[in-house]
Amino acid sequence: MRLRLLMLGKTRRPELRTIFDDYIKRIGRSPPIEINEVRDADAALKRLDADRAATTILLDVGGKPLDSDALARWLAEQRDRGTREIVFVCGDADGFPESLRKRVTQKLSLSPMTYSHELARIMLAEQLYRAFAILSGSPYPK
Repeated sequence: MRLRLLMLGKTRRPELRTIFDDYIKRIGRSPPIEINEVRDADAALKRLDADRAATTILLDVGGKPLDSDALARWLAEQRDRGTREIVFVCGDADGFPESLRKRVTQKLSLSPMTYSHELARIMLAEQLYRAFAILSGSPYPK
């Protein structure tokens, strides 16, 4: 199974980018992970249309809330079912236009609170790393 983070806009603050990159590097030891930063929703839709077989998840405050263990179980189920790729779509400061919300029907909430898009990306990366640590029995999640 492969992971892809499709992000509208860029993480511009260098200190946040460093933290994000660290978690991405750690995740890469489990499943392969790819980061795609695109300019806008149209570019994101083109990327998604290029691979319709992927399971796509939109990060959204109104999405399904999962704790870390539930996210780990969901990822394991996807892996065990033979899912080839999971794409997490992360918004920019303006959120998501309706066209992208309609295209990506599965939604995941990191929290009912609102976070900056740059911080939400770090939180997603950390939770993905934590999920794979849980699955591997690593002491990290404790």
